[in-house]
Amino acid sequence: MLTMCYFPSYQIQAVLKKYDVLLIADEVITAFGRLGTMFGCDMYNIQPDLVSIAKALSSAYMPIAAILVSPEIADVVHSQSSKLGSFAHGFTYSGHPVACAVAIEALKIYKERNITEHVNTIATRFQEGIKAFSGSPIIGEIRGLGLILGTEFADNKSPNDPFPAEWGVGSIFGAECEKRGMLIRVAGDNIMLSPPLIMTPDEVEEIVSKYGGALKATEERIEELKSAKR
Repeated sequence: MLTMCYFPSYQIQAVLKKYDVLLIADEVITAFGRLGTMFGCDMYNIQPDLVSIAKALSSAYMPIAAILVSPEIADVVHSQSSKLGSFAHGFTYSGHPVACAVAIEALKIYKERNITEHVNTIATRFQEGIKAFSGSPIIGEIRGLGLILGTEFADNKSPNDPFPAEWGVGSIFGAECEKRGMLIRVAGDNIMLSPPLIMTPDEVEEIVSKYGGALKATEERIEELKSAKR
């Protein structure tokens, strides 16, 4: 399963095609505008055989997920299903009319409001604004594309020198963000930002400002913990 491409896509796909290996792209997070393209694969010119989608398929208003299948695979499944007399696969709530209706409306809105163009308009400032804090002594790396971004906290700016787990640096930062009215996702000493695709330029500045304030407070707390440890 391909979730991030670190090599030119044409090289990967050439190898897969040579050995007749299917390429599955996980687009549960990256599809529908998050990177500034309708699908993450579009950004990297990847042509997968199967694509998993969910979440933004309905803008999260209803639970729904789907798998996109290439014509080559669909033809094989269809031919075998014809031999059996039916498409022998499914889930209890497959094709639920309410969830599907919400998904169709969400897709219409993405198109009508040109969400991908809007994301491209604000993403540069979002990325540059947050990455400007990369010099912080408690940050190992800030990475991301479009409107998704992660921060990895590390001592001495080295991924090989993590903070003591009991300090909970990521949780400290998350709590500081919450004090300022911003919710983030915390996973150990890594935090993730995935703001709304419809946010305004002013809201981008608000996120950058709150991130900076939370970071400063976290730096001060880490210094206190280090002093107590000495």
